[in-house]
Amino acid sequence: MRFCGVILSGGKSSRMGTTKSFLEIDDKPVITHITHELKKLSDCVTIITNEPAEYQFLEVDLFQDRFRNKGPLAGIEAAMYHTDADIYLFAACDMPFIHCDVYQHLIQSLQGHQAVIPLYNERMHPLSGIYTKHVLPQIQQLLENDQKKIRTLFDYITVNYVTNYNGIPKHILDKHFFNMNYPEQYELAKRL
Repeated sequence: MRFCGVILSGGKSSRMGTTKSFLEIDDKPVITHITHELKKLSDCVTIITNEPAEYQFLEVDLFQDRFRNKGPLAGIEAAMYHTDADIYLFAACDMPFIHCDVYQHLIQSLQGHQAVIPLYNERMHPLSGIYTKHVLPQIQQLLENDQKKIRTLFDYITVNYVTNYNGIPKHILDKHFFNMNYPEQYELAKRL
């Protein structure tokens, strides 16, 4: 079983006003923290970005969207198209505190499903979910039909929605699912 950690870094960061991936926490870019955590569980780490030159310093595989301007679903497609793995662990570039224990729990929750999607604090988190390679044809079909919503994919695949995190402390979960869209959220992240 081959695992690939994928960081989606294709957004415009318009609400933040600057590229979120390169904001620093503890003197390191956020994307460095995310890469380090995904490496603990993955055979390879890939970043999906339409600005690959800016990410060379991380020394991981870099790929661009094949379906341009189609949002995060296109990023998921690009990762699966370009890398050979059975299971993909996804993280958005604005989630500075992802934790390997949460991903380990999601992996154990796969149990024959094609995807595991975490629900936390009454919110679905499809960009920190786990997907198997089997969903690639459905994703490509949706994108070819100009359907960009990740949630639409869930109508066509088997999904285990996880709400129970069995013993993972609340402070780890709160931080894992924290994301930064606005400058004030970045300021909060620096204090966490």
